[in-house]
Amino acid sequence: MMSRAEKTIRGLVEGTDIEINGDSPGDIQVHDPDFYQRVLSSGSIGLGETYMDGLWDCEALDDFIYKLLRADLEHSISPLKLLLPVIWSKIVNLQSPSRAYHIGEHHYDIGNDLFKLMLDPRMVYTCGYWKDADNLADAQEAKLDLVCRKVGLQPGMRVLDIGCGFGSFAGYAAERYGAEVVGVTISREQIKLGQELYPNPAVDLRFQDYRDVNEKFDRVISIGMFEAVGTKNFRTFMEVVERCLNDDGLFLLHTIGTNTRRHAVDPWINKYIFPAGMLPVLSQVAAAAEGLFVMEDLHNFGSHYDPTLMAWMANVDKHRDEIRALGYDERFYRMWRFFLLPAAGSDRARRNQLWQFVYSKRGLDGGYEPIR
Repeated sequence: MMSRAEKTIRGLVEGTDIEINGDSPGDIQVHDPDFYQRVLSSGSIGLGETYMDGLWDCEALDDFIYKLLRADLEHSISPLKLLLPVIWSKIVNLQSPSRAYHIGEHHYDIGNDLFKLMLDPRMVYTCGYWKDADNLADAQEAKLDLVCRKVGLQPGMRVLDIGCGFGSFAGYAAERYGAEVVGVTISREQIKLGQELYPNPAVDLRFQDYRDVNEKFDRVISIGMFEAVGTKNFRTFMEVVERCLNDDGLFLLHTIGTNTRRHAVDPWINKYIFPAGMLPVLSQVAAAAEGLFVMEDLHNFGSHYDPTLMAWMANVDKHRDEIRALGYDERFYRMWRFFLLPAAGSDRARRNQLWQFVYSKRGLDGGYEPIR
């Protein structure tokens, strides 16, 4: 006999392109009836954890999430228990200086060998630029070059890279444009590998919170770090950039964004992937920069994250045996798959965006010519 929970879930997907135990790659195959009750009682975290536990499968998770979001089904299941993260985020500054290093330890420090197998040769862990590229390595180099061109990088310029990751931008800017780059990150493992990859004396990678930087730079860059800043700290972030940027300098902010304001990160993402992360909406970025900067340019290429994430997943699958040999078990693989492929589906559904802002302090004489 079909349980009430199963009837409810089947009723929710009725009339959509999603079929339970269907034949399409984007349909889900349910192996354990406990799946239905756990999803009803826990929402997105239940969906992710039941996948990690093997209660269901889906050949094309990205397509399943794309269909789910297009049908707006994520708003149909909202257990009261999921309000707790929202309330907690309003009370506590989850990205305070004392908590800042947690995301580095939880996510970026899980193993450089894993990221070597997943990413491109330059170890870029942000959205590629696929306008004229047909592979991951070229898309990432195109993105790094786009950033350099957008800020008019010149030899000898001193650049601050906030959230430098493995040093990919710092190394590229020093090699190709002759810049001197200081990069800061809260991941010890990223610094360790970045210093090995980019031993250039013009590249200075530091294990440091962005709030502790108090030097002057010709350009400030931040690629894929603002998502970890937190709404309570958006203004502080902008004030730090304003403090560090020379009066005639330019600031480029590259961040994932979303269409609807959130007060807490998705519970599954918060628990397993990016603790205390927060995607901004445009109005939050604008409010944080108000009175400090003039926005010279805004470029949205959010659809480019879809092929980037799919390329990362393809690399993980290609090197699955090597990843297993490193000690990452089947549950980790399923967790990682549920991280990368649903993110691709979300970008494909245009729920998430990728914005690049170019800011000046006082406005450029004659204006700014957009670079694409």
